[in-house]
Amino acid sequence: CFLRKFTLGLAQLEILCKQLYETTDTAVRHQAEKALVEFTNSPDCLSKCQLLLERGSSSYSQLLAATCLSKLVSRTSNPLPLEQRIDIRNYVLNYLATRPKLAAFVTQALIQLYARITKLGWFDCQKDDYVFRNVIADVTRFLQDSVEHCIIGVTILSQLTNEINQADTTHPLTKHRKIASSFRDSSLFDIFTLSCNLLKQASGKNLNLNDESQHGLLMQLLKLSYNCLNYDFIGTSTDESSDDLCTAQETRSLFNNAERAKFLSHLVDGVKRILANPQCLPDPNNYHEFCRLLARLKSNYQLGELVKVENYPEVIRLIANFTVTSLQHWEFAPNSVHYLLSLWQRLAASVPYVKATEPHLLETYTPEVTKAYITSRLESVHVILRDGLEDPLDDAGLVQQQLDQLSTIGRCEYEKTCALLVQLFDQAAQTYQELLQSTNSSTADITVQEGRLTWLVYIIGAVIGGRVSFASTDEQDAMDGELVCRVLQLMNLTDSRLAQAGNERLELAMLSFFEQFRKIYIGDQVQKSSKLYRRLSEVLGLNDETMVLSVFIGKIITNLKYWGQCEPITSKTLHSVRKLVKLSAVQFMLNNHTSEHFSFLGVNNQSNLSDMRCRTTFYTALGRLLMVDLGEDEDQFEQFMLPLTAAFEAVAQMLSTNTFNEQEAKRTLVGLVRDLRGIAFAFNAKTSFMMLFDWIYPAYMPILQRAIELWYHDPACTTPVLKLMAELVHNRSQRLQFDVSSPNGILLFRETSKMITTYGNRILTLGEVPKDQVYGVKLKGVSVCFAMLKAVLSGNYVNFGVFRLYGDDALDNALQTFIKLLLSIPHSDLLDYPKLSQSFYSLLEVLTQDHMNFIASLEPHVVMYILSSISEGLTALDTMVCTGCCSSLDHIVTYLFKQLSRSTKKRPAPMATDDRFLHIMQQHPEMIQQMLSTVLNIIIFEDCRNQWSMSRPLLGLILLNEKYFADLRNSIVNSQPPEKQQAMHLCFENLMEGIERNLLTKNRDRFTQNLSVFRREVNDSMKNSTYGVNSNDMMS
Repeated sequence: CFLRKFTLGLAQLEILCKQLYETTDTAVRHQAEKALVEFTNSPDCLSKCQLLLERGSSSYSQLLAATCLSKLVSRTSNPLPLEQRIDIRNYVLNYLATRPKLAAFVTQALIQLYARITKLGWFDCQKDDYVFRNVIADVTRFLQDSVEHCIIGVTILSQLTNEINQADTTHPLTKHRKIASSFRDSSLFDIFTLSCNLLKQASGKNLNLNDESQHGLLMQLLKLSYNCLNYDFIGTSTDESSDDLCTAQETRSLFNNAERAKFLSHLVDGVKRILANPQCLPDPNNYHEFCRLLARLKSNYQLGELVKVENYPEVIRLIANFTVTSLQHWEFAPNSVHYLLSLWQRLAASVPYVKATEPHLLETYTPEVTKAYITSRLESVHVILRDGLEDPLDDAGLVQQQLDQLSTIGRCEYEKTCALLVQLFDQAAQTYQELLQSTNSSTADITVQEGRLTWLVYIIGAVIGGRVSFASTDEQDAMDGELVCRVLQLMNLTDSRLAQAGNERLELAMLSFFEQFRKIYIGDQVQKSSKLYRRLSEVLGLNDETMVLSVFIGKIITNLKYWGQCEPITSKTLHSVRKLVKLSAVQFMLNNHTSEHFSFLGVNNQSNLSDMRCRTTFYTALGRLLMVDLGEDEDQFEQFMLPLTAAFEAVAQMLSTNTFNEQEAKRTLVGLVRDLRGIAFAFNAKTSFMMLFDWIYPAYMPILQRAIELWYHDPACTTPVLKLMAELVHNRSQRLQFDVSSPNGILLFRETSKMITTYGNRILTLGEVPKDQVYGVKLKGVSVCFAMLKAVLSGNYVNFGVFRLYGDDALDNALQTFIKLLLSIPHSDLLDYPKLSQSFYSLLEVLTQDHMNFIASLEPHVVMYILSSISEGLTALDTMVCTGCCSSLDHIVTYLFKQLSRSTKKRPAPMATDDRFLHIMQQHPEMIQQMLSTVLNIIIFEDCRNQWSMSRPLLGLILLNEKYFADLRNSIVNSQPPEKQQAMHLCFENLMEGIERNLLTKNRDRFTQNLSVFRREVNDSMKNSTYGVNSNDMMS
């Protein structure tokens, strides 16, 4: 049995540890975990941990003690006193020194504990001494002892460097940055120097790497050096793909020109030696890092600098051979190819600009790289199919990235690239045609040729997309014409077979090719006499871009007809619609948008409701095409809407009977509302949108309301309906402009209110929804309702005062439903789901701006919930959310300030709601004070990207909390070094200079200007300061 809280003895703790880490019985492990969590939270946990370390007989109990101590020193509420943390630090160091042969995971946990204490206590002082900064002194005794002790000492430094380099979510980012920059300036170089010296000592000895301890020591030394060099010197971590720029900036700032050339010479010489003796490169990690190093050569240095390096011709030859070999072995470390292609892309792009007289030799080696890439991709097709390997063509992002790089590489010595592509394409196409005509050809052989042709179509699209107008010649355009002819001829062949069979990957490659061709050769910037069109005219009879566009549209219709069930092809086909309206094929689409001609518009053949997403895209495209010539022609509009009218009538007929096929009704409705949302999105002019509005209201609105009532619990059905309503009430481009005698604005809001209320009240009856389903089942619909309400409240086509005036409860119902829905959502969810965050905070901004009387009338717990959500949103990573919170806070603070100002003057008694709101704020001053602290903290210490927005509520917050602001100011001033306190005090004086006690626009603008100067001066003052702000006073 398990002993109760606080009474667990050591023996029982050890048993629980064994049960937690060793047992295979889930129930036993769960009980052990529960009991150990209670132990972790018990008041005597600290003393029990020390006893476990001293007397525990198993490694698991030692691990538990180390883990619990890490949690204790990391907690932000009720932190351990400084003396206690110093004692724990000293105890851990002594424990490691006297027990060098602990289990590896125990040693690691204790070192982690030391690193955590040191990081969190970096600014703690005792008698003017930073007690946690003597890290090198702490480990010196380890380095002077046995090999095991040395390994522990080096690991301590390595883990500490890594710990300080990484931000954690439980402490403010500002605190992490201050610690990281202080550690960088005061300790990192000494640690790195020590690491290099120890490596030199080790390399001078005859190390026996078969000896486990000597091998372990060398590994830890290398890891320490790596962690030092991998330190985030800039102050904001970067990922692999973006670190080139940082390195470039550092090398430029570290060296003058002579030193820079010398450093580059050493670097290139090192690369040459590795390539001449590549015995370590078969290791994937080494290979990957070496490829990254090669990419850096060009990202950090100009081609003009590289060609001047001694042995450049030999080095570029070795790099080219290495690249060719790497590309030929495509199955080895595929993620590293990006860096090699990146190097050659940058080299090729630099050729027109290089001014050095030394030969760069790229005209010799770049075609070899191009050829290796193309041929290796073609050769991979057979192997992938034979061995059932993962096809890289299925990773669209990776393929696109490599093709973007190849588009530049292939344009270098373009004649050779084109000749190679023509030769390979003709071979593959001829073989493919022969296989199709043969009666005994195997499906596998056909699939191989289709795979090869897929790569070739992608690559041809890429190299055409790499055309740069100022560097292109007529000869190159003629070569492009040769390639385009071949792809279009292949398309004719594959389209003729679609009734029997088709290849999805090849179709996607065709669409990629069309997009590249459109980008380069269709538009006003293209000369109509281009040699490309001459070649197309000779071979295919396509004389100009209009004729080519007709081919493209024909392809679009073919795809929609035969590939309606294939979402990737359908969505890419619908992606781009430009310069197409006059073509006969487009007129066909506008007159025949039914499932008979486009199978994806059908109902019965859909596998599930979510497969209909591409319909919205299709109708957006059709809507834009229709609008070009629509004008005020209502007959043309009615004709266009006939299929949708028929669908609405069918749904109405089904819903009017008691027994109907629910699945069919859902499918018809969901397809219909997706189609309508596409049209509504496209109709962004008043004339066309009013035609749509008059068509749908009032005739079909009851059907949408009925659908919400019936299927509120099925998000696949309700979300499209809610999204359509949100689109209909969105006053995009001022399209919702009703005549002065029209009540339609008010009637539209009534329908909106009814839908929000119906959905909101019903969705709340679902009760507790599992966490993994809560967004899809509930929060997504709620988010759309918030967006809908925001759109209609800010649309400027409804006078909301008339509702209360005439006793209409539509506005109150909508707002009360919003509050009910809001209170059903935990604060964490509001920020965890980005779409919900954006819709909620933008709605709140509108409510605080135009409906502050409603906010003021809410119950105290609701007001506190809203204020808490604003407080948390101020520190959100999403700038849009943060800016919305600033605006909402500004409206609330301004309202409060006006009410207080009014109450001090001889004015009529305020409304009861105003009085209550004032009372709530006076009862809870800490909420406003906390937000004042947060905003000031962000402006002073964070990388504030929306300073203007932050400045607007700050003045009101200061005027409402003058005493608290004075205390805050004194706290910040006193936290500075004595010699800087006067300067900081002056910064605050200048901030409020000329500021009056009002929130008039002129006063606000002056404060915003003062704040910009204040932030700059404070940052300049603090740049050289390693002092931290007292977190208990301000940053907690």
